[in-house]
Amino acid sequence: MTATTANPLEHTDDYERPKYSIGDVAERSGLTRDTLRWYERIGLMDYIGRDSSGKRRFSDRDLSWLHLISCLRATGMSVADMVHYAELVRAGDNTTPERLEMFRKTREGVLAQIEDLHRTLAVLDHKIGFYEGRVAAMQHI
Repeated sequence: MTATTANPLEHTDDYERPKYSIGDVAERSGLTRDTLRWYERIGLMDYIGRDSSGKRRFSDRDLSWLHLISCLRATGMSVADMVHYAELVRAGDNTTPERLEMFRKTREGVLAQIEDLHRTLAVLDHKIGFYEGRVAAMQHI
């Protein structure tokens, strides 16, 4: 998510009250309206409220959930695994051990990605240094 989101750790009295339109959520989350509809259709989003005219209304809880989903997506987690996670959450506390294991495995993957990025950064830094030296040498010719 790129824009403002509800703090996932801060719950106000109206945390679950549907109050945001799909446009509001798209703007706040950086996701398209089509993506939000798709997330609902595939079961990635829990029940989304509707107003009297049938339009979707989202709560701060939904925004927090989307923030988590965006973080999981950034880890490279597949949509299928995210849907499975959502199903586990809906299934209740008895799935907590499986959710914990999912997050531990995801964390291991993120750490591996960070190591890969550090190696890539070292190569880039080396090449930048090389080319800076060549540019400096060319300017003194």
